[in-house]
Amino acid sequence: MFGILKPKETVSEAEVGHGLQMLLHDGVCSQIMGVVTGGAFLVAFALLLGASNVVIGLLAAIGPLTQILQIPAILLVDRIALRKALVVISSFFSRVAWLAVAALPWIVGETLRLPILVICLFFYFSLGTISSCAFNSWMRDFVPQDIMGSYFGKRMAVSIAVGAVLTLLAGVGIEAGKTIFPAQYPLYSILFLIGAASGLTGVAFLARIPEPRMPPQTSKGIITVLGEPFRNKNFRALLIFLGTWNFAINLAAPFFVVYMIKRLEMSMALVLALSVLSQMANVMFLRLWGRLGDRYSNKSVLAVSGPLFIVSIIMWPFLTLPEKHVLTLPLLVIIHILAGMSTAGVTLCTGNIALKTAPKGKATSYLASNALVNGIAATLAPIIAGVAADRFSGEQLTLAFRWIVTETGVTRFEVPALALSGLDFLFVIAFLLGLYAIYRLPSVREEGEVEEKIVVTELYSEVRKAFRHVSNVAGLRHLTYFPYEKIKEMIQKR
Repeated sequence: MFGILKPKETVSEAEVGHGLQMLLHDGVCSQIMGVVTGGAFLVAFALLLGASNVVIGLLAAIGPLTQILQIPAILLVDRIALRKALVVISSFFSRVAWLAVAALPWIVGETLRLPILVICLFFYFSLGTISSCAFNSWMRDFVPQDIMGSYFGKRMAVSIAVGAVLTLLAGVGIEAGKTIFPAQYPLYSILFLIGAASGLTGVAFLARIPEPRMPPQTSKGIITVLGEPFRNKNFRALLIFLGTWNFAINLAAPFFVVYMIKRLEMSMALVLALSVLSQMANVMFLRLWGRLGDRYSNKSVLAVSGPLFIVSIIMWPFLTLPEKHVLTLPLLVIIHILAGMSTAGVTLCTGNIALKTAPKGKATSYLASNALVNGIAATLAPIIAGVAADRFSGEQLTLAFRWIVTETGVTRFEVPALALSGLDFLFVIAFLLGLYAIYRLPSVREEGEVEEKIVVTELYSEVRKAFRHVSNVAGLRHLTYFPYEKIKEMIQKR
C-alpha cells in the first residue's frame, strides 16, 4: 500500500499525462466537497445554529489561522522528502472531520454545537494546511511549467462547472426539503456526508499521481528557511501585494451571504442561484485567463482582473438606499457575473505567480512563507470585520440629492444617492484596501510581463470571438462592439 506513495527518480511523459488526468479528477472531487461543506451552506448552517457576525468571522478565520502550521510543515516536508505520502495521509484524516460535522445535530446538545463545529473545522483545516504545503511543492516539480497556467485553468474550470451544477441541485434540495424537515438539520447532514465521501474519493486519485524525487535540501534552521523568501526583494514585493490583497478581500467576502440572507432577506434558493451564476462566469473565463497568463504573465492578468473584482465589492452598498429597491436584483446579477469573471483570473494567477516566482528546488519554503503571510492577513481580516460589523450595525451614513424651494422650505423631491450601514462600511474599507494592493502590484517582477493594455486588447478579442460564435443576429453581434471597443480605445490613448 505504501509503495505507491514513494517518490520516483524519473517520471515518464506517459506517467505525467496519467498523473495530470488523476489530478483533474481530484480537483472535481475536492470542488464537490468544498461546495457542499463551505460557502453559503456552511454560513447558513452556522446561522441555523445561532451564529453571530463575530462567529461568522471566526469561522472564516479558522482556515487562514491554521496557516501557522506551515512552519512545522516546511521542516517536515524538507526532512522526510515524502510529499505525496504527506498529502494523501493528512488529506484522508482531514476530510474525515466532515463525518463528525454531519453528526453534530444528532449527538451534541444545542449549547455545544457551535464550539464543536469550530473544533471540527480547526482539525479539518489544520491537517489540510500540512497537505497544502506538501502539495504545492509536489505540483511545482510535477506539472510542466509551460502549461501550468492553462492546465490549472482547465482543472479549475471543469471543477467549478461540476460544482455549479451541484450547488444548484443542493439549493433546490434544501428549499424543497424544508417542508419535510422544518428543522433543516437532516438536510445539512446529508450535504456534509456527500462532501466527506467526495473528498475521500479525491484522496484515492491523489494516491495515483507520481511524485518526482525531491532535490536534496540543505539543513537550515527554521528562521533561515522562512527568512530567505523575505530577503528576496522580488518575492518580498509579491508577499506585500498578496498579503494586502487577501486582507482586503477577507474583510468583505465572508459576509456576502450573511448580507443577502439577513439584510436583503433572500431565500437560500436565490442566494445559491446567484452563486451558480457567478461560478458559470468563473468557468467561462478561467481558461481564457490561463491562456493569457501563459502567453504573457500572471502579473499582467492580475493587473486587469484585480480591479474588476474590487469594483464588484464597491457595488454592494448600492443594493440598499437604504432599503431594497427596483435595481437591487439586477445589481446583484451584475455583481456576481463581474465577481465570477474577475475571481477566475485573480484566484488562478495569484497561485501561479507564487509558483513561478519561487526558485526551483526551493518551492517549499517560498510557498509556505507565501501561505503564512496570506494566512495571517486572512485570519485577522474576518475577525476584525465581524467585530466591526456588530459595531457598525447601529450606524448609518446617508447621502441624498434634495430639491428644496428656498422661499417656502418645501422639498420637491429627494433622491437617495448612498446609504451606508452595518456591513456596507466593511465593503467600502475593503474597496480602498484593494485599490492599495493593486497599487503595489507593479513592484513585482515576473518574466514575460506586458502592459495591461495588451491583455485587455487580447481579452476584448477573445470575448468578441466568443460572442460572434453564439450570436447569429446582426443586432446582437453589434452589441459585442461595446463596451470592449471603448475600453480598448481609452487604454490605447493613454
